[in-house]
Amino acid sequence: MTRLTRPDLDALPAYVAGRTVPGAIKLASNEVPYGPLPGVVDAVTAAISGAHRYPDPGATALRAALSDRLGVDPDRIATGCGSVALFEHLFRATCLPGDEAVYAWRSFEAYPIIAAASAATSVRVPNTASHEHDLPAMAAAITDKTRLVIVCNPNNPTGTAAGKAALDAFLDAVPPTVLVALDEAYREFVTDPDVPDGLVEYGDRPNVVVLRTLSKAWGLAGLRVGYLIGSPEVAAAVRKVITPFSTSATAQAAALAALQSADEMQRRVDLITAERERVVTAVRKVYPDVPDTQANFFWLPLGDAALDFAAKCEESGVIVRAFAGDGVRVTISSPGENDAFLDCL
Repeated sequence: MTRLTRPDLDALPAYVAGRTVPGAIKLASNEVPYGPLPGVVDAVTAAISGAHRYPDPGATALRAALSDRLGVDPDRIATGCGSVALFEHLFRATCLPGDEAVYAWRSFEAYPIIAAASAATSVRVPNTASHEHDLPAMAAAITDKTRLVIVCNPNNPTGTAAGKAALDAFLDAVPPTVLVALDEAYREFVTDPDVPDGLVEYGDRPNVVVLRTLSKAWGLAGLRVGYLIGSPEVAAAVRKVITPFSTSATAQAAALAALQSADEMQRRVDLITAERERVVTAVRKVYPDVPDTQANFFWLPLGDAALDFAAKCEESGVIVRAFAGDGVRVTISSPGENDAFLDCL
């Protein structure tokens, strides 16, 4: 039979989303438990009446609102269908077949999938024994073929985060011809003052882009809105390769409404980070090796026991995210749902 698709994709794993099981508590997808922010439902309801019309392909109003919030020019911003889609576009804008992309492993599982789909070569640098990015090793892995380096900070799925001194030294070591993408999908949950805001500290570097999402702290996981901030040249290149109309009119309306509720977003984030401290303290009484986390989840480095642990949790009505052979990621949720997990533990 004649083959009609690329043979190299046979070895590519499919993206695995956190499972939803009717009646079970879902702590597998890093969602927030509190529902949409005020104004979002009304905005979506109003926007849906125009569903027969195409959305603004440039997300002009949303980019303007993000510009006001972030203090950067709109021409430095690109929006997309979640930050994961923006990574797809970033690979398109930077990598030709055979070019290399360097990232830590384990990190966000979409990176190798996106790299392979772009025909780029993944260079995975193992995390340290404490489940953090090995930034010196990542810098040393850069070659003449490297076009993109990804730093996930805080890292998904381990929750660990690099501090300012380590990131300063790393970025100083990266050649100016290599683009560094700071994946800050969980930035709003960072409470450690040593973990820098990538936009504030490094946004003036031409070879740094910052990617963030409204799926997590802003509660829009089901509507998929992410954004990228880079130099005008990089942002323009990314906007050229974005799938047209991929940020729907309802998603744009929801994002604009959510951004008007920043105080409520922060109140909810504070509830999550308080629960994070309580839950991780309790978990460490059973599993002392849980690393520090700056995200809305934590990492259980269970190795080969990961799948069995997740199965036992599911038997008790709690769904967590297992990574076979490595560990289990558990989302921080409401006190009651967190207590259900602790009962499982």
